[in-house]
Amino acid sequence: MILNEQEIVETRAALHELQVEHRDLNLVIDHLAATPLPEQDQLLIQRLKKRKLLLKDKINQFEQMLVPDIPA
Repeated sequence: MILNEQEIVETRAALHELQVEHRDLNLVIDHLAATPLPEQDQLLIQRLKKRKLLLKDKINQFEQMLVPDIPA
């Protein structure tokens, strides 16, 4: 898939936003994991980790979109 200049700019912006959210989630998860938590907070950590994995998949998709196709 070949992107035009506008699509590249939009994809890079979206990629950056996802990377920031991923990093922020990582910080929150690390903070929550470092403190003793009730059972419901463990469930919150699991949900945050699942969201983090989904973000990582989306980040990988956007990175692949920005890699130019190289003919074999």
